Amino acid sequence: MGKDYSSDMENPLGQGLRGLLGPLLLTGHTGFKGTWMTFLLEHLNVPVVGYSLPAEKNSLFERADRTGVIPEVFSDIRDYKALESFIDLHKPSTIIHMAAQPLVLKSYESPRETFDVNVMGTVNILDVAFKKDFVKAIIVVTTDKVYRNDNSGRAFIETDPLEGKDPYSASKVGTESVVTAWQQIARVSGGPKVISVRAGNVIGGGDFARDRLFPDIARSMFSEAPVVIRNPDNTRPWQHVLDPLLGYLMVLEKSQTHILSPHFNFAPSDPSLSVFEVINHILKAAPEVISFEMKTGFTVQESRSLNLEATKAFMEFDWSPRWSQREAIDKTMNWWIGIKEGGNPTSLVLRDLEDFLRASGNSPSNFLS
Repeated sequence: MGKDYSSDMENPLGQGLRGLLGPLLLTGHTGFKGTWMTFLLEHLNVPVVGYSLPAEKNSLFERADRTGVIPEVFSDIRDYKALESFIDLHKPSTIIHMAAQPLVLKSYESPRETFDVNVMGTVNILDVAFKKDFVKAIIVVTTDKVYRNDNSGRAFIETDPLEGKDPYSASKVGTESVVTAWQQIARVSGGPKVISVRAGNVIGGGDFARDRLFPDIARSMFSEAPVVIRNPDNTRPWQHVLDPLLGYLMVLEKSQTHILSPHFNFAPSDPSLSVFEVINHILKAAPEVISFEMKTGFTVQESRSLNLEATKAFMEFDWSPRWSQREAIDKTMNWWIGIKEGGNPTSLVLRDLEDFLRASGNSPSNFLS
């Protein structure tokens, strides 16, 4: 059985979202970010339903035993009939669309599938939603990798040109084009508000994806094999997963009463760290936890520099990151150390969630009230 949202409504967090007539639909709720989002929404007492592929083996969703916590169906976002049936059944008032093929290296192996899931999956969700008068707003999650990147290190803003070089980033640029098309449909014919959100490299406990730095570190902690580092000089805007997730909810809530920009970045306030700086920080904090091995000669080229500017989110609805990049690294490593020491995944997520809502000396009631 899912959580009973009819009680405990005195919590002021997310009051605007709780006051809507239908639940929030979260696609991709079994993924890394999706699982963290279900924990956050549950904490805020916001009703949520989930549409996603089944959880991968040993994923955070599976390890935290999240099956059945919310009303859900395990189905493909490309299955138009199944998607429409689920939406008709639950009548969501808002949607956060996270379902995607999110891996750069996998996109080289399966480019057609990557475009099909990321582009046509978004077409499906928007096309169905625009037929339903109960849907009021849709947030489409893309990536910082949609920007045309000359590796100059300049921080991208929302109006910068878009360009994808690899199948993953190109598919997300395609997703942005879909968002723009349906924004135009809304202006011409009416329909829900549609906003895209672009975050940096999210980290946190429970990410098991292939070919990502922190999942590779986690696997290495348990196998005691060195972490293979591909590109130590590459810089990324590392941020704890809870920071952009809170931003997505703030966009969704503010969209009910305000005219917002069509796109928002979410990024750390401090300059991007290189992979080498991340490694050094981990080794200084806990040198006994892990070892690293540098290797060269990888044929897949990745952007050397990524920087993102999130001033617009701050100016329009006062969002700012609660944790710095180094704090996010510490929280992520402590989560995995907790697992290695026999900790419970759910308890460790809730610990970080409580710490996050207390961060920066702010009252939690100020975040989404």
